[in-house]
Amino acid sequence: MGENHGDYYDLAQRIEDAFAEIDSDIVSNMSEENEGYAALYVKTKQIKENYPVIEDALDGSGELSLTADEHQALAQYISLTQQMEDIERQAIYFRGHTDGFAYLKKIGVI
Repeated sequence: MGENHGDYYDLAQRIEDAFAEIDSDIVSNMSEENEGYAALYVKTKQIKENYPVIEDALDGSGELSLTADEHQALAQYISLTQQMEDIERQAIYFRGHTDGFAYLKKIGVI
């Protein structure tokens, strides 16, 4: 297989080496390609603007005290970011299938 397919042989290593860039490309396009993701992004941005203490909480250094409203906003922010991450993981999953199919087709397996 390695002799016949040259550059395609070590696909796993090539993907591992380029994963950060691939992941970044997928995520950076999410707001343009997925309305639900874009809406979640806008909501998280608004929450962070309305509750600057959230950025402090995410920073993770020092002591922090939250009001009840701030606590609720932080919980909502975390929930929304988890929903965004689910959408990102799904996009990466499907991108992997698409790339895998294209790879197999290119090397003549399918």
